Amino acid sequence: MSLLHQIALTFLKDIGHTRAKNLVAHLGSAEEIFKVSPSKLVKIPGIGETLVGKLDMAEPLHRAEKELRFVEDNHIDVLFYTDSRYPRRLKNCADSPVLLYSKGNANLNPLKCVSIVGTRNATDYGRQLCRQLVEELAAYNVLVISGLAHGIDVAAHKECVKHHLPTVGVLGHGLDKLYPHQNRSVADKMLLNGGLLSEYPSGTRPDRQHFPERNRIVAGMADATIVIEAGLKGGALITAEIANSYNRDVFAFPGRLGDEYSEGCNFLIRNNKAALLTCMADLAYSMGWEKNSDVKGAEQLVLAIDLTAEERAVYEVIRSNSSPLAIDELAIKVNMPTSQLAMTLLDMELQGFIRSLPGKTYVVN
Repeated sequence: MSLLHQIALTFLKDIGHTRAKNLVAHLGSAEEIFKVSPSKLVKIPGIGETLVGKLDMAEPLHRAEKELRFVEDNHIDVLFYTDSRYPRRLKNCADSPVLLYSKGNANLNPLKCVSIVGTRNATDYGRQLCRQLVEELAAYNVLVISGLAHGIDVAAHKECVKHHLPTVGVLGHGLDKLYPHQNRSVADKMLLNGGLLSEYPSGTRPDRQHFPERNRIVAGMADATIVIEAGLKGGALITAEIANSYNRDVFAFPGRLGDEYSEGCNFLIRNNKAALLTCMADLAYSMGWEKNSDVKGAEQLVLAIDLTAEERAVYEVIRSNSSPLAIDELAIKVNMPTSQLAMTLLDMELQGFIRSLPGKTYVVN
């Protein structure tokens, strides 16, 4: 697929991540979106004449050419959502970015992955919890995700670097800058065993609205989100809420009563929005983790979790059918809109679970 057109797709006005994925599912590639006639675009569900009438294809391509030069000059990896290296856990989230910019050498599809979040105003209590947790996580071969902000975020990244644990910082701006700049030294060290990740192109400023958006990536990439220390307001609780909406596990360390930066953790636990966490053993038990678990068995586990409930339903229907199934017939059997099914089938085909045959029919691999 054309990287230029994949980048340009993110610059199309009023398209957004969901519509972009829908277009790719119907037309087959980002490049085809820029080549197809307006009359064909109009027929795609969720697009319509009004939107097509406003589309300017030339300017996004011009911006993409500039961005492509930037990523090549700065050794940045571009991950389109159909790429096998795109974070699988994140792909299963409906609002996942259609494209990510990545710098470093992190494996974004590890066997185990957690997000660690917390207040920017970390106390000695919070930093100590962070040290203990990361030190014990090192025995489980876990990738740690956080937001490289002041406080708990950067404390988690620093501890990961210290214990040679891979860690990725998700940024709320383009990879041409670093905010806050005080964290530049730890960010540089993270590139050696982990990296930096952003959905935003170069030139994107660290504006306030980008950080809540960034939090969905922090939550979506992980098996579990761990809140170490947090007040009642702020990004940590937003991330926990998003993780809950994705049906991911959320854990929180309790704090002392009346402690301002433990009120958020206590609120999550009290309202059954997070499980109580007192040590690494609690997390390992809840997640079913074993230290240095057998790689072959773990790979089989990853294959099982790659399929969402909807994908499993589609897979079982295709598998149980004696002949290849056409998309229209499949839509009836699984009771799913054709537009949604097309996106689901594309994801499953890219993951290697099914393959398409002439006439838009499908069989299992």
